[in-house]
Amino acid sequence: MLQTLLNSIRTPDIRRKLLFTAAMLALYRLGSFIPAPGIDVTAVERIAQSFQGSNVLGFLNLFSGGSLQRFAIFALGIMPYITASIMLQLLTVVLPSLEKLRKEGEVGQQKITQYTRYLTVGLAFGQSIGYVFLFRSFGATAGTSVVENFNFSAVFIIVTTLTAGTVLVMWLGELITQRGIGNGISLMIFASIVAGLPNGLQGWWTNPDQIFKVMMPFLALAVVAAVVFMQEGQRRIPVQYAKRVIGRRMAGGGSTYLPLRVNMAGVIPVIFAASLMAFPPTVGELIQAPWARSISTFFSPSGWAYIVGESIMIIVFTYFYTAVTFNPVEQADNLKKHGGFIPGVRPGRPTAEFLDRILSRLTFPGALYLAAVAALPTLLISQTSANFFFGGTSILIVVGVALDTMKQLEAQLMMRNYEGFLK
Repeated sequence: MLQTLLNSIRTPDIRRKLLFTAAMLALYRLGSFIPAPGIDVTAVERIAQSFQGSNVLGFLNLFSGGSLQRFAIFALGIMPYITASIMLQLLTVVLPSLEKLRKEGEVGQQKITQYTRYLTVGLAFGQSIGYVFLFRSFGATAGTSVVENFNFSAVFIIVTTLTAGTVLVMWLGELITQRGIGNGISLMIFASIVAGLPNGLQGWWTNPDQIFKVMMPFLALAVVAAVVFMQEGQRRIPVQYAKRVIGRRMAGGGSTYLPLRVNMAGVIPVIFAASLMAFPPTVGELIQAPWARSISTFFSPSGWAYIVGESIMIIVFTYFYTAVTFNPVEQADNLKKHGGFIPGVRPGRPTAEFLDRILSRLTFPGALYLAAVAALPTLLISQTSANFFFGGTSILIVVGVALDTMKQLEAQLMMRNYEGFLK
């Protein structure tokens, strides 16, 4: 990995992309320290403890990189965009018009992306209003009003600022994807989680539970090893290409393999499941009613309902996202067009059925593995007196995003090496 990074820095084009990615992430982190207008910073600092630990506010604060506890302009983070993406992808399966757009290729995908942006703005606007009233309710804890001059104009300015901050974060993520290295949205979540690493290490070191202090490093290493093992695991399907006569020459022939990964969806199901499961307790915190507080407590990130719900969602989204990214029918058609076939399987429909059967068998243990890695550390930590906000979901996202980014770096380096060889 270190050699890959050194080779990337030596290549001018990749170095520019890395610097651009680092600059965008630095700008994202800078925005998490700029408070929204009309906010009493001193009062916000007094209620910072409410956003620590394993409650839903601490979970949302972790995914926003600490912006929420500071009521910064990026307090909403990238979560509204992820929620909008989930809703659009689910609607694509239900609505024929969106399904038609998805099949139109790049033009249709651009329209779906535009709809996602519009929905993100709407979700961010509604969530911003809820956060303003939530922070206002913390006035008793802070000893003074968190929102100065609580009136329509002040609330409108704060809501507009937070919504604009979400739009800016969304734009930065898309810029990283287009002009940088890696997936911009995933890298922003990665940066948000890693930003809390010093506080997490301090919480681990100062924790009075000695069992937790001894168990946590081994648990983290086990989760990292499990994620790497799962991400790199694949089933190689042998593919044979028939020889063809082109003019007076014999072309084609040879054998290769089709790699089917155990986890083709990556960390996207974990991010989607965490975002979706955070919705009920977030609504419960925003409404501030007794029944809503009961919902928030019931779906607490360290509770059984949240862990079971997240595990089910991870399994569902793993199958869903695998079906979106890999189409056995299209793959079988491509093999048939290029004269390729799987030994022992007839081309066309039998090949598609064979690939679909293999993919279903691979996806099931991959989905269970993802759910187990996300849930087991949280279960073990909840059985101790530890108040540690790095659960299996956070470690899974960090390791998965790091692996995907390194693979993209290696692909970029390999492409440059081939160009140099051909020249």
